[in-house]
Amino acid sequence: MRDEQRDTVNGPLRRAENGAGEPVAMGCAADIESGRESVDVSVVLPCLNEEETVATCVLKARRWFESARLRGEVIVVDNGSTDRSRERAREAGARLIDEPRRGYGAAHLRGFAEARGGIIVMADADDTYDLSDLGALVEPLSRGYDMVVGNRLKTLSPGSMTWSHRFIGTPALTALLSLFSGSRLGDSQCGLRAFTREAYERLDLKSPGMELASEMILKGARRGLGMTEVPIPYHPRVAESKLSTFRDGWRHLRFLLLHTPTYAFFLPGVALFLIGLLSLGVTLARAGGIRIGSLDWQPLFAGGILLAIGSNALILGVATSLYAESKGIVAEGRLIQFYRDHLSLERVLLFGVALLLVGGGLDAYIFYEWLRHGEAGQNVAGIAAIAQSCLIIGANVCLGGFLAALIDIE
Repeated sequence: MRDEQRDTVNGPLRRAENGAGEPVAMGCAADIESGRESVDVSVVLPCLNEEETVATCVLKARRWFESARLRGEVIVVDNGSTDRSRERAREAGARLIDEPRRGYGAAHLRGFAEARGGIIVMADADDTYDLSDLGALVEPLSRGYDMVVGNRLKTLSPGSMTWSHRFIGTPALTALLSLFSGSRLGDSQCGLRAFTREAYERLDLKSPGMELASEMILKGARRGLGMTEVPIPYHPRVAESKLSTFRDGWRHLRFLLLHTPTYAFFLPGVALFLIGLLSLGVTLARAGGIRIGSLDWQPLFAGGILLAIGSNALILGVATSLYAESKGIVAEGRLIQFYRDHLSLERVLLFGVALLLVGGGLDAYIFYEWLRHGEAGQNVAGIAAIAQSCLIIGANVCLGGFLAALIDIE
């Protein structure tokens, strides 16, 4: 069994060997902490007041190193504990690092940066993940995968996850990640993961909070990392959970929207613009409005408002996509390519001025009808709404054209 475990992680690792070519025992904590030795696997555990479980986690990981005959280190990143977590971790043989910036992501990022292993395993110090046997988690790395994510959802221990997280929060975030990135992982929020050092360097992670879990998958998919998942056991916490359902859920959603301009701006803009056009069409077709019970509904103002908001969203979608692409947040997609191929500043300005002229012309027509007949006709409200929409959209297109061109300056 020990040889099998060792072989599963042998692909992406360089095992430490003595002169005879035999694997040697893992380095002591003092040698590893001093930087005198490189290691095969680094297990990173963020810690905030986990004195009841952190030593157990450290010892389990170290025993796995020994059974798999791997040179490893356990890095405990203390995030401001006020209990005896630090002492417990050090006594168990962990390499202790302080990270003053609070946050799940901040602690992990510090640990990743300090890790010296060819493989990095991220986990938690609350003993919800079983660190006594990480062979199945790291094995796919030897088959060419860059990152392996645990899947807890089919192997949950009773009481380990709340009903809302199990059936609402985790599935919703996983579905959004699948939509935004094309990922096919079933449990995007699992905190037990293994990845190669090369994958870590390619990910360029930034998130200081719980949204780090989503960032890893979104960037991994966009940058072509090979990702897979394996089922893992998941146990109830001993200490109180530090998760905040609504705060952390919003942080994930906020991150995803900020990193996917198409879904945050462009698609809502298209929908609102089309609904606005439909509303104005109804206004023109039925001057008296639509009869609903005893009321006549005239979608005059709704059409103009929706057109204005939709057009603004489309303009912002182009501008933010260009900005995100310039910062490396997103790759050049079809929207950006279409803009660069067909929508120069001059063409955008020409279109905006054309809308302004149409709007001004319709207003002039209304004024002319009023001078000629003393009134502007039966459907003056509908024509005025179209004129107003053209003027607003035309002005926004001109301003948005300058903004997009400014962002896209090479």
